[in-house]
Formats: sequence, C-alpha cells, structure tokens
Amino acid sequence: MTKLYERLERCYKSIEDKIPFRPRLALVLGSGLGDFAERIEIEASIDYHDIADFPVSTVSGHKGRFVFGHIGLVPVVIMQGRVHYYEGYSMEDVVLPARLMHLMGAEILFLTNACGSANPAYQAGDFMLLTDHILYSVPNPLIGANAEELGVRFPDMSEVYDKELRKEILTVAQEQGLSLREGVYMQFSGPSFETPAEVRMAHILGADAVGMSTACEAIAGRHCGMRICGISCISNLGAGLSKEPLSDEDVKIVADQAAPRFRKLVTEAIQRMAKA
Repeated sequence: MTKLYERLERCYKSIEDKIPFRPRLALVLGSGLGDFAERIEIEASIDYHDIADFPVSTVSGHKGRFVFGHIGLVPVVIMQGRVHYYEGYSMEDVVLPARLMHLMGAEILFLTNACGSANPAYQAGDFMLLTDHILYSVPNPLIGANAEELGVRFPDMSEVYDKELRKEILTVAQEQGLSLREGVYMQFSGPSFETPAEVRMAHILGADAVGMSTACEAIAGRHCGMRICGISCISNLGAGLSKEPLSDEDVKIVADQAAPRFRKLVTEAIQRMAKA
C-alpha cells in the first residue's frame, strides 16, 4: 500500500462512523457559492478539523466542512470550502478531499468555481460549462509514486469532463431559459490575480476562463475513475478586459448575485445526472 493511500485510509477511518450514507455524487462549492449547502436538508456534517491528517482551508468565506444530504433522491456529499495550492499546501493535500469523497462512495464529481473571463465575449455573471481544461503553473496532482489502489500510472485525459453529464446540464439550462456558455478553463497558481498579459496568453492558448482551482481536482477525480463535470461562475472580467482593478470582494458579490440561478441549475442537473 502506498503512503498516499495509507493517508487516505487514515482520513476515512477517522470519520467512517460519522458518514450517514454512501453518497452517489460529490459536489465542490467554489467561492461565493458555499451557501448552496445550507439550502438542502442536512443529515450530517463533518468539520475538516475533525478529520485525521486532513488539510484545512484558510480562505475567508470557506466554511471548511463536508455536508451530507439528499438533492431530490440523490445522496450527496458537498465540500463546503476547498483547499488551494496557493495556501501553501502540497498538491497531494489539495486533491485529498476529492479522493476522500471517492472513497466515501461518490461516483460523480461535480466541480464549481468563481473565475475570471479570458474570452472577451464573456461577462461577469455568466455561467460556463467546462468542456476541457489547461493546467498551468501548478504541478500535476499525479506526480510522485502512483497509488495503484486509485488508478493507473498514466490515465487517459481525452475526455475529462463527461459528455453525457454535460448534455444533461445543457438540457436543464435550456429548459430553465438560462444562458450557459461552454468553454475551456485554465488553472493558474494564484493567489495574485492574473496579469493582462497572462489573460491574453490564456485566450491565445484556447482558454475562455482563468482561475486558481478545479483542474487539479478534475485530474485526481478522473484518475480515480470518477465521472467529472464542472460549472464556472464568471465573477469578473480578466485583467486587461476591465478598466476596474480586481478584488476578492467583487468576486464574492457577483457570485452571491448569481447564487439563485446557480442553485436552481445545479439542483435540477444533479437529479438528471443521477439517471445518466
């Protein structure tokens, strides 16, 4: 057994008796979207501090706990607050929560984030369905000894974001009359916002949005054999596309304004995806 998997098992065994059921889907809530977990009937919650050898988010506004409940008939575990590479954690720490939710039983990993636009056509408040990603300026989470218990040494990444799950999300958005863009997400390290030159580079390389999370979690989840989908809330125009300086507070304001539409889309999409 690899050290990585031994650590993962320690985490799991320290909370095994607190997990109320085997979740079918794992949902990771991005900045400004954490209140989604408060809107479901919570059956149990586990604070990250109570999990053995588990990283704890230091970002303001991230509550730092797993929430268990049902969305419709779908048993879910919700990650209310994620860990970021820019906080000084190793990449193993950053993706440990996704791997732990897989160990809990989750088959689908639904990733969300608040991010900046790299595509000039995108506006603050838009939603973007992830079709692909570019991992940039952060290490691949699979570097190091491979945990064979989780997946193969060289996993295929031809289709990280599941086509069938994307189709279900698009159908729901259409039925709700919600404009849902589709695009490529590029992960930077942060914590500084990207420069105008970096935003231009990202768009030239094929990215429509830029942020500081998500891609590494998608890789780790795919390595485990999970089905992946993701939605970004475009919370701000990337540097150089806006005349205003960027701030974390503005990101939260836009995400809060978008939250009702986000909740409606995600709630229905999860119920549909469980049948896909």
